[in-house]
Amino acid sequence: MLSLTLMSIPFLQAISLSKIYPGASEGGLKKTDLTIQHGQVTAIIGASGSGKSTLLSLLYGLISPDSGEVRFKGEQVLGPEAKLIPGHDAMKMVTQAEDDLNLFAKVWDNVSVLLPNTNVMAKREKTEKVLRQLNMLKIADKRVADLSGGEKQRVAIARALVTRPEVLLLDEPFNQVDTSFRDGLQEDIRQIVKETGLTVIMVSHDPAEVLSMADMLLVVKDGEIIEAGHPKKIYNHPAYLYTAQLLANCNVLTAREANLCGIRAHKAQVMLYPEWIEATRSWSRKKWVVKQVLFKGFYEELVLENNGVSLRILNGQAEKYGEGDKVNLKIGRYLEY
Repeated sequence: MLSLTLMSIPFLQAISLSKIYPGASEGGLKKTDLTIQHGQVTAIIGASGSGKSTLLSLLYGLISPDSGEVRFKGEQVLGPEAKLIPGHDAMKMVTQAEDDLNLFAKVWDNVSVLLPNTNVMAKREKTEKVLRQLNMLKIADKRVADLSGGEKQRVAIARALVTRPEVLLLDEPFNQVDTSFRDGLQEDIRQIVKETGLTVIMVSHDPAEVLSMADMLLVVKDGEIIEAGHPKKIYNHPAYLYTAQLLANCNVLTAREANLCGIRAHKAQVMLYPEWIEATRSWSRKKWVVKQVLFKGFYEELVLENNGVSLRILNGQAEKYGEGDKVNLKIGRYLEY
């Protein structure tokens, strides 16, 4: 009976949680109920000032709520007024800042210093393990000051993981990391989650991060969670135009403008992702003009125009179209708001 009771207790839970920062335009988090699942990557996205970082700090216990509470495995997460060192002991947070790093010490020392000296062999094994998990053994003897921004971020994450927390919180962790380095770091974190059951909660503004990493996506607007679900579902069926604009550089048209695409809209606005539109020469009525061809590597982005209305679409056949070409459109899908 006891085991069944424990299994029913939510892993990490926010209950009527709120934190409002008064001012000309109120910011923070309005009353929120939320359950974070164990062993998953949960991503929180929202416009600047929407409350996403406030939510992350509340879950960690870094700040105290105005109302409500956070519970970790059934026990309340205490705020800074009740703890000498803010933050829950089973959680670690990583931000963009490098304040915690000793820039003039080696990578190995920056990570191992967080472990006790009571068992030197165990300390060495744990340090080596986390450096291996994050593909950092080759830079273990380098000074942090000599590392790139992406490598420093790996050190910060290694420091957070070496003490084996149950929850890792990431606040815009890849913001200053180049794309190739970021992709590798994301893969490493996903593998650690798979191997260890680590729970990751991250705040991000980058669609590439959340769509490739997250198991659960939370969309925050004006201090409220307006959508929650798997990234693939939310991307393909966003309930709000706000969400679509966060996740992609989508086309937003008025009902009148949509009519130029052959869409008879029943609502005020129409949203089309660039990949939902295809340029074609097969139809006789070519009303759209290619204004720009933007090289993106393995694909192109075309900027089309018709009577002052612009559209961005994707083209997978390089050099098929050039500036000035006239084309028609084939619309795969669209959403109305």
